Amino acid sequence: MCGRLSQYRGIHDFVAALSMPNALANSVGDQPIERYNVAPTTAVALLHLQGDLLHADPVRWGWRPHWAKDRAAPINARVEKVAHGPFFRAIWPHRAITPIDNWFEWVDEGGAKKQPYLIRRRDGAPILCAAIGQLPDADEGPGEHDGFVIITADSAGGMVDIHDRRPVVLTPDLAREWLAPETLQQRAELIMLHYSEPTAIFEWFKVSKAVGNTRNEGAELILLCDN
Repeated sequence: MCGRLSQYRGIHDFVAALSMPNALANSVGDQPIERYNVAPTTAVALLHLQGDLLHADPVRWGWRPHWAKDRAAPINARVEKVAHGPFFRAIWPHRAITPIDNWFEWVDEGGAKKQPYLIRRRDGAPILCAAIGQLPDADEGPGEHDGFVIITADSAGGMVDIHDRRPVVLTPDLAREWLAPETLQQRAELIMLHYSEPTAIFEWFKVSKAVGNTRNEGAELILLCDN
């Protein structure tokens, strides 16, 4: 996963896709998010549970432990290692969902610049990505070290031609279970390892190379491009 995504629906649309009856503490706002070219290190709308209350918070995309100050903050975590490696040990218990509309990948097709592709669900529904992070505390509020990573797995089928990694995407039922504080860590590991949505639910197409510049943010970036 190359590290660029879109969040343009409103947070209430993403919450509705989860079908959660929980009360919502919303610090993202009620209007459509309308971000078509979201880059790492920026704040991304994230959903997480504290007790029975569902929180929607803007959280920085990227995180590293305090003892790893000499390296860049990763934005993704490999599903094969995240539960047991030392790097993400502190945040592995703190699960979240990153709801997105699509993500982008770049493919070398022999031109001067790589060709970007947009990947989205065929049914148009929101994409519910499994994530972990150092998350805002309900009582203390956001912290300077808050951040999150999206969990990724090997691609399969035709998506391999676009990129060899993709987000771990969950059904609404499994996303709710992933978020639930009572879900045991062993069960959470099983969910992310074996129950990600299959490649067949996605579609992808070429988009304008303008998406490569993070200063470009318009809705035209998610439209099919013939060149």
